Amino acid sequence: MCADRLQLCDLGKLKQKKQPIVMVTAYDYPTGRLADEAGVDCVLVGDSLSNVVLGYPDTVPVTMDEMLHHVKAVTRAVRRAVVIADMPFLSFQVSPERAIENAGRFLKEGLAQAVKVEGGGHLVPTVASMVRAGIPTVGHLGLTPQTASLLGGYHVQGKTGRAAHAILEDAWHLEQAGISLLVLECVPDRLAARIAKELTIPVIGIGAGAGCDGQVLVFHDLLGITFGFAPKFLKVFADAGETMRKGLSDYARQVRERTFPAVENSFSISDEEWQRLEGSTRKERE
Repeated sequence: MCADRLQLCDLGKLKQKKQPIVMVTAYDYPTGRLADEAGVDCVLVGDSLSNVVLGYPDTVPVTMDEMLHHVKAVTRAVRRAVVIADMPFLSFQVSPERAIENAGRFLKEGLAQAVKVEGGGHLVPTVASMVRAGIPTVGHLGLTPQTASLLGGYHVQGKTGRAAHAILEDAWHLEQAGISLLVLECVPDRLAARIAKELTIPVIGIGAGAGCDGQVLVFHDLLGITFGFAPKFLKVFADAGETMRKGLSDYARQVRERTFPAVENSFSISDEEWQRLEGSTRKERE
């Protein structure tokens, strides 16, 4: 492990110093490496791999094996940032024992430094069991995409006093269960700011306002490599998608025009060696 590799405890120190934590969701070696070289503090291998990279309609279909495959790729790329693996649907909800077994695979085989689970309420005891087993665990409240159908779709959560109180209580209980970090997705900014203030652990927001201890966005989303995805919380920082489309279009055009490959893209053989080839093939034909 690199001497300057960040640990989960370092993220807590950033909160204490009031230094915002930068998290990016990435899914493979090139995106993980680019995020790490850009100096982000944390790389999340999200179960959004399911729809962003694998083309499923939502996050539910992605499997443990698919997630583990991509976690391994990211951990091979990252040298400094903390790497967190997202636990996919039904990998932790069935039983604490199943949760510990699957989480252990992400740490032992995938070399992730922590795992993330969605939800509070009845899942809090499972989280406590995971932590007691020595598994660094990250919580996720608010909009939980794995159970979005139960929430009425992809909508802001905690907009009523009762709903906000439930999220706040879940946050308290998850911290007591031993989580190292909490992700809040699509909740009112005042609620997120209060949770960040009351919890001692870092709170990372996505669509949760500026009062969180840090922010997370998906690599593809913040660089414009998307297909019609444009929620209010997203800001595109570079239109890499348009650059990629133009590059691919130019490549296709030059191949069809026979202007690529040009001489500078090709390899040569000396006239002497070419004549030797011609001579040898003539003899073989005689």
